[in-house]
Amino acid sequence: MRKIIKRWKRPLIKTNIFSGLRQYGKFIKDWLSYRKMEGAEPIQLKDTYPCLFDNVSNFSPGSHYFYQDIWAFTKIYNSKTERHIDVGSKADFVGYLTSITNVEFVDIRPLDAPYLKNFKSIKGSILEMPYENSTLQSISCLHVAEHIGLGRYGDPLNPLGTKQAAAELARCLAKEGNLYFSLPVGKPKLCFNAHRIHSPNQILEYFSDLKLVEFSAYDDQKRFVENVDPVSVKNNKFACGMFWFTK
Repeated sequence: MRKIIKRWKRPLIKTNIFSGLRQYGKFIKDWLSYRKMEGAEPIQLKDTYPCLFDNVSNFSPGSHYFYQDIWAFTKIYNSKTERHIDVGSKADFVGYLTSITNVEFVDIRPLDAPYLKNFKSIKGSILEMPYENSTLQSISCLHVAEHIGLGRYGDPLNPLGTKQAAAELARCLAKEGNLYFSLPVGKPKLCFNAHRIHSPNQILEYFSDLKLVEFSAYDDQKRFVENVDPVSVKNNKFACGMFWFTK
Protein backbone atom coordinates (compact mmCIF):
# COMPACT_ATOMS: atom_id res chain seq x y z
CA MET A 1 0.00 0.00 0.00
CA ARG A 2 2.84 2.45 0.79
CA LYS A 3 4.34 1.93 -2.68
CA ILE A 4 0.98 2.68 -4.29
CA ILE A 5 0.59 5.87 -2.24
CA LYS A 6 4.13 7.02 -3.09
CA ARG A 7 3.60 6.49 -6.82
CA TRP A 8 0.34 8.41 -6.63
CA LYS A 9 1.75 11.32 -4.65
CA ARG A 10 4.78 12.17 -6.80
CA PRO A 11 2.92 13.47 -9.89
CA LEU A 12 0.24 15.08 -7.73
CA ILE A 13 2.83 17.12 -5.80
CA LYS A 14 4.76 18.09 -8.91
CA THR A 15 1.81 19.18 -11.03
CA ASN A 16 -0.52 20.66 -8.42
CA ILE A 17 1.38 21.90 -5.37
CA PHE A 18 4.58 23.26 -6.95
CA SER A 19 2.74 24.77 -9.89
CA GLY A 20 0.12 26.20 -7.57
CA LEU A 21 2.72 27.84 -5.31
CA ARG A 22 4.39 29.43 -8.31
CA GLN A 23 1.09 30.79 -9.60
CA TYR A 24 0.13 32.02 -6.13
CA GLY A 25 3.30 34.13 -6.11
CA LYS A 26 2.19 35.88 -9.29
CA PHE A 27 -1.34 36.25 -7.93
CA ILE A 28 -0.12 38.00 -4.76
CA LYS A 29 2.13 40.29 -6.80
CA ASP A 30 -0.77 41.24 -9.07
CA TRP A 31 -3.07 41.68 -6.06
CA LEU A 32 -0.69 44.15 -4.43
CA SER A 33 -0.04 46.01 -7.69
CA TYR A 34 -3.74 46.35 -8.53
CA ARG A 35 -4.54 47.88 -5.12
CA LYS A 36 -2.09 50.72 -5.81
CA MET A 37 -3.46 51.57 -9.26
CA GLU A 38 -5.43 54.77 -9.76
CA GLY A 39 -9.14 54.06 -10.07
CA ALA A 40 -8.88 50.52 -8.69
CA GLU A 41 -11.91 49.18 -6.85
CA PRO A 42 -11.44 48.19 -3.20
CA ILE A 43 -10.30 44.57 -2.84
CA GLN A 44 -12.01 42.68 -0.03
CA LEU A 45 -10.19 39.61 1.28
CA LYS A 46 -13.49 37.77 1.66
CA ASP A 47 -14.18 38.31 -2.04
CA THR A 48 -10.73 37.23 -3.23
CA TYR A 49 -11.04 34.42 -5.78
CA PRO A 50 -7.65 33.19 -7.07
CA CYS A 51 -7.77 31.77 -10.62
CA LEU A 52 -4.29 30.34 -11.02
CA PHE A 53 -4.18 28.29 -14.20
CA ASP A 54 -5.90 30.39 -16.89
CA ASN A 55 -2.84 32.44 -17.93
CA VAL A 56 -1.78 30.37 -20.93
CA SER A 57 -0.24 31.29 -24.26
CA ASN A 58 -3.00 29.65 -26.30
CA PHE A 59 -6.44 28.24 -25.65
CA SER A 60 -7.04 24.67 -26.76
CA PRO A 61 -10.27 22.71 -26.17
CA GLY A 62 -8.07 19.59 -25.90
CA SER A 63 -10.82 17.57 -24.27
CA HIS A 64 -12.70 14.34 -24.79
CA TYR A 65 -15.91 16.12 -23.84
CA PHE A 66 -15.53 19.01 -26.28
CA TYR A 67 -15.24 16.77 -29.35
CA GLN A 68 -17.56 13.96 -28.29
CA ASP A 69 -20.38 16.41 -27.53
CA ILE A 70 -20.05 18.05 -30.95
CA TRP A 71 -19.86 14.63 -32.59
CA ALA A 72 -22.99 13.31 -30.88
CA PHE A 73 -24.97 16.56 -31.13
CA THR A 74 -24.40 16.70 -34.88
CA LYS A 75 -25.55 13.10 -35.32
CA ILE A 76 -28.69 13.66 -33.24
CA TYR A 77 -29.50 16.92 -35.05
CA ASN A 78 -29.11 15.30 -38.47
CA SER A 79 -31.33 12.37 -37.45
CA LYS A 80 -34.30 14.73 -36.89
CA THR A 81 -35.47 12.53 -34.03
CA GLU A 82 -38.46 13.89 -32.09
CA ARG A 83 -37.49 12.09 -28.88
CA HIS A 84 -34.05 11.39 -27.50
CA ILE A 85 -32.95 9.55 -24.36
CA ASP A 86 -29.63 10.44 -22.76
CA VAL A 87 -28.12 8.29 -20.04
CA GLY A 88 -25.83 10.07 -17.61
CA SER A 89 -24.00 12.43 -19.98
CA LYS A 90 -22.87 15.95 -19.03
CA ALA A 91 -25.66 18.30 -18.03
CA ASP A 92 -24.69 21.04 -20.52
CA PHE A 93 -24.75 18.56 -23.42
CA VAL A 94 -28.22 17.42 -22.36
CA GLY A 95 -29.35 21.03 -22.08
CA TYR A 96 -28.15 21.87 -25.60
CA LEU A 97 -30.08 18.89 -26.96
CA THR A 98 -33.35 20.35 -25.69
CA SER A 99 -32.97 23.11 -28.28
CA ILE A 100 -33.46 20.58 -31.09
CA THR A 101 -35.62 17.77 -29.65
CA ASN A 102 -37.48 16.40 -26.64
CA VAL A 103 -35.03 14.90 -24.16
CA GLU A 104 -35.42 12.33 -21.38
CA PHE A 105 -32.41 12.18 -19.07
CA VAL A 106 -31.80 9.01 -17.04
CA ASP A 107 -29.35 9.02 -14.12
CA ILE A 108 -29.10 7.80 -10.53
CA ARG A 109 -28.74 11.51 -9.70
CA PRO A 110 -31.71 13.31 -11.29
CA LEU A 111 -30.95 16.60 -13.04
CA ASP A 112 -32.89 19.38 -11.31
CA ALA A 113 -33.76 21.73 -14.18
CA PRO A 114 -37.44 22.65 -13.72
CA TYR A 115 -37.30 25.63 -16.09
CA LEU A 116 -35.81 23.73 -19.02
CA LYS A 117 -38.27 23.16 -21.86
CA ASN A 118 -38.51 19.87 -23.79
CA PHE A 119 -36.86 18.10 -20.87
CA LYS A 120 -37.74 15.29 -18.49
CA SER A 121 -35.45 13.94 -15.77
CA ILE A 122 -35.87 10.33 -14.71
CA LYS A 123 -34.15 8.76 -11.72
CA GLY A 124 -32.85 5.40 -12.83
CA SER A 125 -29.83 3.17 -13.27
CA ILE A 126 -28.06 2.41 -16.53
CA LEU A 127 -28.08 -1.21 -15.33
CA GLU A 128 -31.88 -1.24 -15.08
CA MET A 129 -33.32 1.20 -17.58
CA PRO A 130 -37.03 2.10 -17.17
CA TYR A 131 -37.91 1.15 -20.76
CA GLU A 132 -39.23 -1.92 -22.56
CA ASN A 133 -37.12 -3.99 -24.95
CA SER A 134 -36.34 -2.44 -28.34
CA THR A 135 -38.38 0.74 -27.81
CA LEU A 136 -35.91 3.65 -28.01
CA GLN A 137 -35.06 5.11 -31.40
CA SER A 138 -32.34 7.49 -30.21
CA ILE A 139 -29.98 7.06 -27.22
CA SER A 140 -26.75 8.73 -26.12
CA CYS A 141 -24.41 7.71 -23.32
CA LEU A 142 -21.20 9.74 -23.35
CA HIS A 143 -18.26 9.11 -21.00
CA VAL A 144 -20.47 7.27 -18.53
CA ALA A 145 -20.15 3.49 -18.83
CA GLU A 146 -16.46 3.43 -17.82
CA HIS A 147 -17.47 4.55 -14.31
CA ILE A 148 -20.20 2.00 -13.67
CA GLY A 149 -19.49 -0.31 -10.74
CA LEU A 150 -16.58 1.67 -9.25
CA GLY A 151 -18.59 3.45 -6.56
CA ARG A 152 -17.45 6.88 -7.64
CA TYR A 153 -20.95 8.25 -8.09
CA GLY A 154 -22.64 6.28 -5.33
CA ASP A 155 -23.40 3.19 -7.41
CA PRO A 156 -22.74 -0.35 -6.08
CA LEU A 157 -19.35 -1.93 -6.77
CA ASN A 158 -19.53 -4.21 -9.80
CA PRO A 159 -16.53 -5.45 -11.86
CA LEU A 160 -18.87 -6.09 -14.81
CA GLY A 161 -20.39 -2.61 -14.69
CA THR A 162 -19.38 -1.42 -18.15
CA LYS A 163 -20.31 -4.70 -19.84
CA GLN A 164 -23.71 -4.82 -18.17
CA ALA A 165 -24.37 -1.16 -18.99
CA ALA A 166 -23.66 -1.90 -22.66
CA ALA A 167 -26.06 -4.85 -22.59
CA GLU A 168 -28.82 -2.71 -21.10
CA LEU A 169 -28.40 0.05 -23.68
CA ALA A 170 -28.51 -2.55 -26.46
CA ARG A 171 -31.65 -4.09 -24.94
CA CYS A 172 -33.53 -0.79 -25.06
CA LEU A 173 -32.44 0.25 -28.55
CA ALA A 174 -35.18 -0.12 -31.16
CA LYS A 175 -34.71 -1.79 -34.52
CA GLU A 176 -32.98 0.70 -36.85
CA GLY A 177 -32.52 3.02 -33.82
CA ASN A 178 -29.32 4.94 -33.12
CA LEU A 179 -27.01 4.65 -30.11
CA TYR A 180 -24.22 7.21 -29.64
CA PHE A 181 -21.75 5.85 -27.12
CA SER A 182 -18.34 7.03 -25.94
CA LEU A 183 -15.75 6.19 -23.30
CA PRO A 184 -11.95 6.01 -22.87
CA VAL A 185 -10.27 3.48 -25.16
CA GLY A 186 -6.75 2.18 -25.65
CA LYS A 187 -4.75 -0.36 -23.69
CA PRO A 188 -7.16 -1.87 -21.11
CA LYS A 189 -6.61 -0.62 -17.58
CA LEU A 190 -8.54 0.00 -14.37
CA CYS A 191 -7.86 3.34 -12.65
CA PHE A 192 -9.76 2.75 -9.43
CA ASN A 193 -12.07 4.39 -8.61
CA ALA A 194 -12.02 6.96 -11.42
CA HIS A 195 -12.67 4.92 -14.56
CA ARG A 196 -11.80 1.98 -16.76
CA ILE A 197 -10.03 2.11 -20.11
CA HIS A 198 -11.28 -0.49 -22.59
CA SER A 199 -9.82 -1.71 -25.85
CA PRO A 200 -11.98 -0.88 -28.89
CA ASN A 201 -12.48 -4.61 -29.43
CA GLN A 202 -13.89 -5.04 -25.93
CA ILE A 203 -16.58 -2.48 -26.70
CA LEU A 204 -17.37 -4.09 -30.04
CA GLU A 205 -17.76 -7.42 -28.22
CA TYR A 206 -20.03 -5.84 -25.60
CA PHE A 207 -22.28 -4.59 -28.43
CA SER A 208 -21.90 -7.67 -30.62
CA ASP A 209 -25.66 -7.75 -31.31
CA LEU A 210 -25.52 -4.26 -32.82
CA LYS A 211 -24.05 -2.93 -36.04
CA LEU A 212 -21.24 -0.37 -35.93
CA VAL A 213 -22.15 2.52 -38.26
CA GLU A 214 -19.17 4.72 -37.48
CA PHE A 215 -16.20 4.99 -35.13
CA SER A 216 -14.48 8.31 -34.42
CA ALA A 217 -11.90 9.23 -31.81
CA TYR A 218 -10.01 11.93 -29.99
CA ASP A 219 -6.60 10.30 -29.74
CA ASP A 220 -3.49 10.64 -27.58
CA GLN A 221 -2.03 13.11 -30.09
CA LYS A 222 -5.01 15.40 -29.36
CA ARG A 223 -6.46 14.87 -32.83
CA PHE A 224 -10.15 14.47 -33.56
CA VAL A 225 -10.32 11.80 -36.28
CA GLU A 226 -13.64 10.85 -37.83
CA ASN A 227 -14.82 7.58 -39.33
CA VAL A 228 -11.65 5.55 -38.72
CA ASP A 229 -10.87 1.93 -37.93
CA PRO A 230 -11.25 1.30 -34.16
CA VAL A 231 -7.98 -0.64 -34.29
CA SER A 232 -6.17 2.65 -35.00
CA VAL A 233 -6.35 3.66 -31.31
CA LYS A 234 -5.87 0.27 -29.67
CA ASN A 235 -2.38 1.23 -28.42
CA ASN A 236 -3.39 4.64 -27.09
CA LYS A 237 -3.20 5.31 -23.37
CA PHE A 238 -6.34 7.44 -23.01
CA ALA A 239 -8.22 8.14 -26.22
CA CYS A 240 -11.92 8.88 -26.44
CA GLY A 241 -13.70 6.31 -28.58
CA MET A 242 -17.00 7.41 -30.14
CA PHE A 243 -19.18 4.55 -31.35
CA TRP A 244 -22.32 4.97 -33.43
CA PHE A 245 -24.35 1.76 -33.32
CA THR A 246 -27.65 0.71 -34.80
CA LYS A 247 -29.80 -2.41 -34.40
